[in-house]
Amino acid sequence: MTSDFADLGVPTVLLDVLAADQITVPTPIQAATLPDSLKGRDVLGRGRTGSGKTYAFGLPLVARLIADGTPRRPAPKRPRALVLAPTRELASQIAATVAPLAKAAGLRTTTVFGGVGQGPQVNALRDGVDILIACPGRLEDLIGQRHCSLADVQITVLDEADHMADLGFLPAVRRLLDQTPKGGQRMLFSATLDNAIDVLVKRYLRAPAVHEADSAQSPVAKMDHHVLHVEREQRLPVLLDLVSAPGRTVVFTRTKHGAKALARQLNKNGVPAVDLHGNLSQGARTRNMEAFHSGTATTLVATDIAARGIHVDDVSLVVHADPPAEHKAYLHRSGRTARAGAAGTVITLMTSEQRGDVRALTRAAGITPTTTRIAGSDHPMLQELAPGERTRPGGIDLTPASNGGGNGGGGAAGNGGGRRRSGGKKPAARNSAAAKPAGQGSGRRGGAPSGGAKPAGAKSGGNRNRSRSRGAGAGAASGGGHSAASFSSGRR
Repeated sequence: MTSDFADLGVPTVLLDVLAADQITVPTPIQAATLPDSLKGRDVLGRGRTGSGKTYAFGLPLVARLIADGTPRRPAPKRPRALVLAPTRELASQIAATVAPLAKAAGLRTTTVFGGVGQGPQVNALRDGVDILIACPGRLEDLIGQRHCSLADVQITVLDEADHMADLGFLPAVRRLLDQTPKGGQRMLFSATLDNAIDVLVKRYLRAPAVHEADSAQSPVAKMDHHVLHVEREQRLPVLLDLVSAPGRTVVFTRTKHGAKALARQLNKNGVPAVDLHGNLSQGARTRNMEAFHSGTATTLVATDIAARGIHVDDVSLVVHADPPAEHKAYLHRSGRTARAGAAGTVITLMTSEQRGDVRALTRAAGITPTTTRIAGSDHPMLQELAPGERTRPGGIDLTPASNGGGNGGGGAAGNGGGRRRSGGKKPAARNSAAAKPAGQGSGRRGGAPSGGAKPAGAKSGGNRNRSRSRGAGAGAASGGGHSAASFSSGRR
């Protein structure tokens, strides 16, 4: 196998960017696809999460735009390359990888997604961009308002195409691809390939070079899978023990309200945690991810919105607090650890009622986990799975600032509505779900990352959401709630 990027044909100007980030050896998906994509062929690439797909399309994207050696200024509102991604977080992370490559080559990039004001996006498009990284919904809106045209797009990339299918984006994706020139290069990358993706391949890719760097169902070699069989009342104590170990942990729940309630419970028990789910504003999502990236929060509690495309270095442990509904979600959730060759551990908490579902899930995912019956939080297996001294430095106080964010919030957070530790020495009782949540609101102070959800009962949910959140919180504390075998309650 080719062992360096220069041999694959990557231009020197981009090699320097890679070298600055100490990236010298191509991953399997990069080594497989780059020779074809750099030549301008359509490419269909499958590689599991964390396999390096962003550079696999980012490098040829930039290289092809500068291939003639005379980069030209893009026309206003008419990008020359388009990358479509299913979520805001993934779009932002693609931009973080591609932007340094583009800058080194003298190209402009911008990112377009919903949940934020469109003014800066409109201005960037009007000034002209070479590479547009976009979520389908907002891009269609801007095209409808005549702020953007895809008539000059030479290269189109679909990232996480299977996830776009899961989220129902395919009609919008087809409408957008229909607006790009038929002769342009197209690259489609996905962790799995199924019938929905086949429709896109047959319609938009011309004799594509197909590369599969691994099996769609094979787990990462350095990823250890475990199932902990626990009684419902032991789920929270066991989870608290695991997330109190050193290192970053991602915990998955099935529903938005379950994620919010569980993050609240962890904070009340002294574990600095943030949540990530569809009920959060873009500002709150960004602040929460910044807190997790920086280490201010050591645990991220998320729904499946975070299962794709969220890259955080050194996530040592993934916990399925609620087993996912299907095996693809399991594989993508689990892919938050053991990234780029690192080792990782995946744990599924299973109650007696869930044994049949979890057995079917792991079989479909192609894994054979180690199953252990755990009677309590003092079981030696917990130390083996998450080694190290247990610490609870204090939960993150994300009391809402005025208007849900900004400086000078006031309220319980004190001056500035900023972030502080709370409850480290004396965590609140686990069943006090109706107490004022610790995991809400936002606010920055001194540049520290801050995050959180809207307070229960805010406009996004009203009183009905307040009652759902309290039910979910109580369920997280006692193992009950609206769903007898789930940390979650309410809608996905």
